[in-house]
Amino acid sequence: MNSAVIMNFVRFFLLLTAQIVIFNNIDLFGYINPFPYILFIILYPVNGNKPMLIISSFLLGITMDLFSNSGGVHAASCLILAYSRPYLFKFAFGLSYEYQTVRINDVLTPERFSFLLLAVIVHHFTLFILEVFQLSSLWDILLRTILGTLFTLLMCIVLIYIFKPSRR
Repeated sequence: MNSAVIMNFVRFFLLLTAQIVIFNNIDLFGYINPFPYILFIILYPVNGNKPMLIISSFLLGITMDLFSNSGGVHAASCLILAYSRPYLFKFAFGLSYEYQTVRINDVLTPERFSFLLLAVIVHHFTLFILEVFQLSSLWDILLRTILGTLFTLLMCIVLIYIFKPSRR
């Protein structure tokens, strides 16, 4: 196994463990729940194995569903994020994505921030719309999406800078 596979496995395990043990217990005002476990999908290498990303995203989501007793909404949200990831890359980075020169965990540029923001919005909106599953609660869904996105985005940026790999 090469170091990228090992790093992805460690990232998968650590983010999932932190989400289950720490972040699942944070619920501010009933609307703000951080979900930084999606950093695994966001930080997955651009030129990485795409079927493995889909499989690991499903495993990540279904494990979250098992621990959250949420009936599959995390698995569906993670899969939609994994499927929409190339389109988000193209939107945020343009031609840079085609040449696979993108590294999300480098210095936060406007392109990286927009990709991170869009990815969190896609995940959260899908998660909350499937969780509520009533169009009459659209304002509640939008409020939870906006507040959850802001808090998750803050947590993701903090985690990226805390665990940023050193350059040698």
